[in-house]
Formats: sequence, C-alpha cells, structure tokens
Amino acid sequence: MKKFLFTAFVALAFSASADTPTNKPTLFIIGDSTVKNGTKGQQGWGEVISPLFDTNKITVANHAIGGRSSRTFITEGRWDKVLEQLKPGDFVLMQFGHNDGGKPDDPQRPRGTLPGTGEQTLNITNPANKRLELVHTYGWYMRKYVTDAKAKGATPLVCSLVPRNIWRDGKVTRAANNHAKWAREIAESEHVPFVDLNELIAAHYESLGEEKVMSLFFGDHTHTAPEGATLNASIVVEGLKQLPDCAVCKFLKQ
Repeated sequence: MKKFLFTAFVALAFSASADTPTNKPTLFIIGDSTVKNGTKGQQGWGEVISPLFDTNKITVANHAIGGRSSRTFITEGRWDKVLEQLKPGDFVLMQFGHNDGGKPDDPQRPRGTLPGTGEQTLNITNPANKRLELVHTYGWYMRKYVTDAKAKGATPLVCSLVPRNIWRDGKVTRAANNHAKWAREIAESEHVPFVDLNELIAAHYESLGEEKVMSLFFGDHTHTAPEGATLNASIVVEGLKQLPDCAVCKFLKQ
C-alpha cells in the first residue's frame, strides 16, 4: 500500500511539474537598439511587445541590445547565451540590419558585415580587440541564427529591419534592395516564417503622414519614442498573424 501511494505521489508530482511556468515555451527576441534601447527617451518594440502575449502560457525574453549587428551579436557571445537556454518548442524572433552596413574593420565601430547572402568572406584584424576575424555576409549570419535555432528544436522567425524616419517624395525610404531583401531571401531559402517589418511599418507610417511620424521618433531618425515602439510592436504582431502557419500566434492575447 505504501509503495502504491509513493508511486502515485511521484506520478502526480511529475504531472504537476509538466505544467509549471518553467516548462512554458519562451519567445526569445534578438536584435539591435530598435528592438531594445537603453537611451532615455528612446524605446525599442521588443520592450513593449510582452503585454500582447499571454505570459501565463509563454515567456517573452528580449535579448536585443543596442549597437549590435548580425555579426557582433554572435562574436560577442550573446547568441551562445541564448542557445544555452533554447529548448524544443521555443521561438526566436530576430531583426538585424541597422548596424550591418558599415565597414567590417571600421576603426570606431567594427561591426559591419559583407553585403548579400552568399559565402563571401573577408579576413580582417578587428580594431576593437586586435584579433584576426573572418567576416561573412549579412545573410550568412542570419542563416546561422536560423540553422542553430532549428538544431535546438526551436522555431526561428525572421524579420526585416524596421524603417528609419527618412522620406523622399512623400514616401518612406525602404531597404528593399539590401538588408530587407536579404532577410527575406534567407527566410525563403531556409523555409522559415518571414515578417517584412520594413514594408509593413513603412506603409503604416505613410498612412499617418510625415508630420505625425516625426513624433514617433526621439533624438534621430532611427530610434523610436515609446509611442513609436508601441505602434511597431503592434505591427510585429499583425505581421505574425498574417503568416500562413503561425505557431507562436496561439500565445497571443485575443
């Protein structure tokens, strides 16, 4: 009788532990300062997206950090820290590109990547740490995030970079010929979901008008104020909802 009660207790405890918060899936967010910002008056969309999810069912972990490119988020070991926590059933929502356009060996900010999605490489001596480094294309780094997440049993979700507040002839300038295009190409070639934030948000800005959009930014033409971050977060969610098979959408608040 005692053995039966002990066995039943263990079974009940195991069943209960399977439903504890620690076993919830996690939505990991990685990116740059447009996703998470530490400057007063500025805010990234990843900082305000959590309330749009049912956090009783999913944990939202924003690992984005300002100033990082698709390359330096990896070379600084930040991606490895996410991978250590990543488990089957989790999600990785990624957005890079704003800091990828500079020279790879820029003396002040050596964070740039090579253009495109190919296998081209460049050997440099990194001015920041004086070490030799093999620099890859933007697409190579984005593909690495995707393949690493898949290997962990997680679902990668690729986003194109959010647009800057730069206008020409009444239209928001897009990145349709570079980083937004390359992000889409990686998502399509790897058969993973893609949210074109560059186009979705630019189109919404145009519907609001240039004067209104000015108030959504703070300090420069790249970083959003809290109101702009909140708007962009809502568009991220709308973009997710437009995906044909959106596994993470079941965790959104109705």
